[in-house]
Amino acid sequence: MKNFSRFDAFIYILIIANILAMILESHSFMKDRFGQIFSLFELISILIFTLEYFYRIYMSYKEKKLKGVFSYIFSFFGIIDFISILPFYIKQFVLIDGRFFRILRLFRLSRIFKLGRDSKSLKLFIKALSAVKNELKFTFFLSLLCILFSASAIYFLENEAQPEVFSSITASLWWATVSLATVGYGDVVPLTVWGKVFAGFISLVGIGVVAIPTGIISASFVEEIHHFRKKR
Repeated sequence: MKNFSRFDAFIYILIIANILAMILESHSFMKDRFGQIFSLFELISILIFTLEYFYRIYMSYKEKKLKGVFSYIFSFFGIIDFISILPFYIKQFVLIDGRFFRILRLFRLSRIFKLGRDSKSLKLFIKALSAVKNELKFTFFLSLLCILFSASAIYFLENEAQPEVFSSITASLWWATVSLATVGYGDVVPLTVWGKVFAGFISLVGIGVVAIPTGIISASFVEEIHHFRKKR
């Protein structure tokens, strides 16, 4: 499984073909004209990807028995392999809203990650993320607290001036998230003086909130690269 084979090359070509097909299918004139071909290609691809998934489970079992199976299933690429075929089977066997299925179709893009199965750089990056997972969990928790605090504060500051926009704390979560992410779409803005002051403060805090996980990941990635070069 570690060596690049013709089977892997075929899977990579199929992944690229699937991504191109998804892009072409998004054009209505292409979908109207070649809709049946796209559907047939998707069906064949899913069958091949499903066989690949079970083939990799079999090879993992052959190498390390049940330990290898669990190791593959819960690995990054094992999860990607599973997610890439999941929406198709959900559509076939579960009655769900059509709009929800259209969202699930986005998981087809996860197949592109399968291209990095033999990429040393991607493996280093995943290793770097694993090394700082506790720190990232804390920064994620801190970000959620900041968003909740910001939404609560802006609700009390702006509710009287804009009751239709900041109607509740949950409705204010969008503004808080966009502001802390320093995106600032401008669709929802404070009008009161104290609301503007608070928004300016939150924008500065947002720079730090974004910078912390970025710095943690960057430092860990550089450290992994350094260790990798030392081993070589």
